[in-house]
Amino acid sequence: MVQPLPRVKTLSRRGHALADPAAQLRVLSGRPSGEKSDRVSAAPDFDGALADAGLAPLSAGSLDTLQVNVGKLCNMTCAHCHVDAGPDRKAENMSAETAEVVLELLEVSGAGTLDLTGGAPEMNPHFRRLVTVARGLGRHVIDRCNLTILMAKGYEEMPAFLAEQGVEIVASLPCYTADNCDAQRGDGAFMKSIAALRMLNALGYGTTADLPLTLVYNPVGPSLPPPQGQLEADYKTRLAEDFDVRFTRLFTITNMPISRYLDHLLETGKYEMYMEKLTAAFNPAAAAGVMCRTTLSVNWDGSLSDCDFNQMLDLPLADSRGKGARPRNIHDAPPAELLKAVLDRPVVTGSHCFGCTAGAGSGCTGAIL
Repeated sequence: MVQPLPRVKTLSRRGHALADPAAQLRVLSGRPSGEKSDRVSAAPDFDGALADAGLAPLSAGSLDTLQVNVGKLCNMTCAHCHVDAGPDRKAENMSAETAEVVLELLEVSGAGTLDLTGGAPEMNPHFRRLVTVARGLGRHVIDRCNLTILMAKGYEEMPAFLAEQGVEIVASLPCYTADNCDAQRGDGAFMKSIAALRMLNALGYGTTADLPLTLVYNPVGPSLPPPQGQLEADYKTRLAEDFDVRFTRLFTITNMPISRYLDHLLETGKYEMYMEKLTAAFNPAAAAGVMCRTTLSVNWDGSLSDCDFNQMLDLPLADSRGKGARPRNIHDAPPAELLKAVLDRPVVTGSHCFGCTAGAGSGCTGAIL
């Protein structure tokens, strides 16, 4: 049986050193300071691995997906959360003004997908407007849902709203058994998730082509996910037979060594082992298809990053190499000007990027290969 991860408060609420992204970067770059620092050695060289594979410098091209983190407020405090989201992060929530600029950028960009994440994105007061306007523009909308929020007081009408708008739900369910799922997400999370999935099935999610329901698996322990296709088949069998639950597809995602999962790795003395495992499994084919090449990530305050993981590490877009300052916030320039400035940009990388390029690869759309 997998040993459960400790249930913790957010790093921010605990006043933990790793609540500061700069402290996380010191660990990831091999320049630790503070508690447990003696366990950390030199950082693996991701840019060197790219160069050896003939993939350097990594750059972004077309913009297919605008991924928007609308805030860190969440009804859950999951042990693996790279956002360090939780009920105490109320202040870090996207404003109406920023949401409107997001919609302007979406319209100008031509990006086909608006990917809404958090926290629990549904808890942002402007979530419904983001959805309805994006759908009115003909864009595909993804709601990255923790499932339990759909069972919470005040959100009873959210499933019907999502179905009416034709929103794809991408939902975290790290295992098809209660023990392993609750170890990551808290006691009772699994059965609440099952109840939410049944409700979604009754609306047509996971049973009709127009309402895709994607589940997301990530390992409980410091290991790479198993093959996505094989695990999807197992999930479908077990959830159907045990709980009469249906879904469309499964994504497998590798745990990123940042935020609360980084804290867990350091506390258990498994950080070096995990980084060695990720580095040894570096796959050039996966690196060529990483999501940051076709995605722009917008934080709740409008700041811009190459991906959700860089966003959480406070890694902004790269400098523009002598062509003038690159906008680093959606409020810095009109949408059309901003869009021109961020296309064909170099991608900011670091040792954490081995998490997206190990084995079959990993990202917000699951395995790359």
